[in-house]
Amino acid sequence: MAMQAERSSTRSSALGGGGGLDQPGRKPELRKVLPEIWTLIKPRKKLLILSFFLMAINRVSGLVLPFLTKRLVDGVMLKHEVGKLPGIVEIVLLATAIQAITSFSLTQLLSKAAQRLIADLRVKVQRHIGRLPVSFYDVNRTGALVSRIMTDVEGVRNLIGTGLVSFVGGALTAVLAFAWLMHISAKVTLISFSFILIFVLALRYAFKVIRPIFRERGRISAQVTGRLTETLGGIRVVKGYHAEKREASVFAAGVERLYENVARSLTATSLMALAATTIMGVVGVTVMYFGATTMTPGDYVSYNMFLAFMTAPVFQLVNVGTQLTEAVAGLDRTSEVMAEKDEDADPRRTVSLGTIDGDIRFEDVSFAYEPDKPVLHGISFEARPGTVTALVGSSGSGKSTIISLVCAFHQPNSGRVMVDEKDLSTVRLESYRTQLGVVLQESFLFDGTIRENILFSRPESSEEAFLNSCRIARVDEFAERLPDGYDTVVGERGIKLSGGQRQRLSIARAILADPRILILDEATSSLDSESEAMIQHGLSYLMQGRTTMVIAHRLSTIRRADQILVVESGSIVEHGTHEALYALGGRYYDLYTRQHGLEANRFLAPGEGEKLFEEME
Repeated sequence: MAMQAERSSTRSSALGGGGGLDQPGRKPELRKVLPEIWTLIKPRKKLLILSFFLMAINRVSGLVLPFLTKRLVDGVMLKHEVGKLPGIVEIVLLATAIQAITSFSLTQLLSKAAQRLIADLRVKVQRHIGRLPVSFYDVNRTGALVSRIMTDVEGVRNLIGTGLVSFVGGALTAVLAFAWLMHISAKVTLISFSFILIFVLALRYAFKVIRPIFRERGRISAQVTGRLTETLGGIRVVKGYHAEKREASVFAAGVERLYENVARSLTATSLMALAATTIMGVVGVTVMYFGATTMTPGDYVSYNMFLAFMTAPVFQLVNVGTQLTEAVAGLDRTSEVMAEKDEDADPRRTVSLGTIDGDIRFEDVSFAYEPDKPVLHGISFEARPGTVTALVGSSGSGKSTIISLVCAFHQPNSGRVMVDEKDLSTVRLESYRTQLGVVLQESFLFDGTIRENILFSRPESSEEAFLNSCRIARVDEFAERLPDGYDTVVGERGIKLSGGQRQRLSIARAILADPRILILDEATSSLDSESEAMIQHGLSYLMQGRTTMVIAHRLSTIRRADQILVVESGSIVEHGTHEALYALGGRYYDLYTRQHGLEANRFLAPGEGEKLFEEME
């Protein structure tokens, strides 16, 4: 597409990462995402309160068995007080039943709530990304954005799911177990706890190290996904140049980088697990050394069981902490997207348009995609309602940038773009773009039916309006011959249709939209003569009574335009009708004659050259 091609040079570095979201070296910080965490948790705080209540019952129930162990060992086993055994068994069975029921309830509540959170967050991120300006898409790859929406939010399930509650529940169990251990033997408990405290401090440092690894994993994953998306989307180009091996090598290199990142995180977690096992052994030896001679058998067994309940949550931090770290890294990347300002966030956009006439006026407009690299210089012209304005010039001259400004994809650096005497930079874009229709050189179709693709511009349209647009655009000529008619699936990007058929669908979609301003971006330049002749009929109808702006390389298609703007190096160098510009013998004459193979006849007078061309047609 011309709009895309013109900006390729300014975007090439951006596509590699410069200026986009995935910037290496940035470390996620927990304090920066705390507001986002609270935003996610606040609507679900009642659920979390209930979950914590169930969790408390669950953990207390789990402590019943080690609490009664002393009575079992010292009373029933050593003193042979067998009468106490049935009561102990009944209490343990009841506690086990309570623990099982609360565990089931927690899993049901939290797992489903976590998945609902993921679904809601995906919708929220996608909706926000959809409202971002075109400049955002210029510097961020599609696959990377898909990764933000689908992958980065996965980790946040641990913020409201079993991960967070397990963490809090483990902490509660550890506190209760510590209190009972102090009751049994304060000396042994304090010595054991000192070793555990050292391990906790080491974990705190380890998580600081591992958090950037998870963020880097998200960045690499987004890059790999982005390249894979491009490769699959352009598979015909890949096969056409026999580049399967090359693309496989690029993908393999990306996967290798992802593997190396995962391996680094696994090494870190393995070291933490090693430290946890070592500390556990040291604590066990400590209890054995000091407790064997100072505790009764019942106290010793009970102490070790409570010690397990105290230390298990601490060592569980390796797994739970890793999950929460991954969640924070994903949420940090998600927050980065959500911090991007959407198009209508500009406080100047306060004007809502009614039905417009379509009077477009550029007033000394200058624009640059990048600082110090101007693309347009002092552009001024007016396109009146019901007229056709054609833009011609060499590639990269600024034609598509002018169209981009008309579509409000970008804003001028200086000057104004006026629509019906209103500055476009102050207009609410929703009220403007509903009156805008665009037909591009490469028609984009969704992987749906012919009907769905045409109705995309106005889903609420009647069947009569739908069929009328199909008739005008000549879609009915081929669609009604298909086995499924208008319910025929066109395939991804309309691959099951020919170029001319895809373009006719695009025109029918624009006719159905009934826009006041129509943009034609080289709408027929890639078609054969027969297809172009059919499509020109639909375009002629579509252009009636609308403000139309056309970019066309086939200059013969714009000879009847009300005005032609010749754009070179970001400036309008000639302005007039076809006849006037041809007679001028300037840049337009040069483009026109060169395109039609008349460059050798430039010595002819302008009138003779025009006459010769008409005879050739």
